[in-house]
Amino acid sequence: MDLIESKDKNEVTATFELPSLRREDIRIDVQQNRLTVSGEAKTSEEHQEGDYVVRERQYGKFSRTLQLPVGTKVRPIYYLRSLSKLTVPAA
Repeated sequence: MDLIESKDKNEVTATFELPSLRREDIRIDVQQNRLTVSGEAKTSEEHQEGDYVVRERQYGKFSRTLQLPVGTKVRPIYYLRSLSKLTVPAA
């Protein structure tokens, strides 16, 4: 996750890559000037190779918390397929 503070635009931008996660698998929370991004990955793939079937599963939870500058106010989140971007005005 990248957190960039732009003093000339008076905003803070957090960008995080979340490959293979759907929007509903991601939780974004701001409490006491702390930005927390968390979620759970559940993927399962199956394909046949010759006389046998290959199954791959990935499961796991993640959580990351960053301190925001004092006075930030959260605006809507711009969600792209595997990249999410949150821009908030600074104090």
